[in-house]
Amino acid sequence: MNWRLAGWTTLIVLMSAVAYASQLSSGSPPNDVAYRWSTSILGLIQYGLILGILFLITLGLDRRSFLAFRRPTSWKRAAGIAALVLIAVLVVGGIVDQFANPEKEQGLIPQHWDSSKIAPFIGFTFVVVVVAPIVEELQFRGVGYGLLERFGPTVAILLVGIAFGLVHGLIAGFPVIAVFGCGLAYLRSRTNSIYPCMLLHASFNAFGLIVGIAS
Repeated sequence: MNWRLAGWTTLIVLMSAVAYASQLSSGSPPNDVAYRWSTSILGLIQYGLILGILFLITLGLDRRSFLAFRRPTSWKRAAGIAALVLIAVLVVGGIVDQFANPEKEQGLIPQHWDSSKIAPFIGFTFVVVVVAPIVEELQFRGVGYGLLERFGPTVAILLVGIAFGLVHGLIAGFPVIAVFGCGLAYLRSRTNSIYPCMLLHASFNAFGLIVGIAS
């Protein structure tokens, strides 16, 4: 597993470096990224490349077992853990909001509704609510957790959460994303399945879009 872990770690380091370099050099993102076709197209290209790399890293493995493509041990337990994860994220988010604005820092959630650009917004929503949760869960709670689990579930949960926070390239928003990443990894460890992670991630992203537009 050593070369696989080295490959996954290299991917995380490169993505984090690019994300933070972009964040520090470009300043505040524009307010209309959700209404640009270029955002969705670049997102699909990025996630396609990530999937290709993950495919190479998992060559020769039983992907169904390694990536936890199986029914969770208990959907009831999964729902309970998901609720606790959301509460933890809201608490940390509330604390961070006293000092900074993570949503504005990331710049992906639209601050208004523009009905004249509904088509590109639908494309953006598809990427954020469907593509991103699937690919990111495969990358972190799938491959990442699977490779780090040999060091113990606690280590795997913490490292996967930190890595998840780093690749988003946020400073003020890092604690919120890292806590969410740890929570998703804990959900993966307790249910022995990646499906609840994908569902929670997708629901979280969808909720963020709805609240952003509604407010």
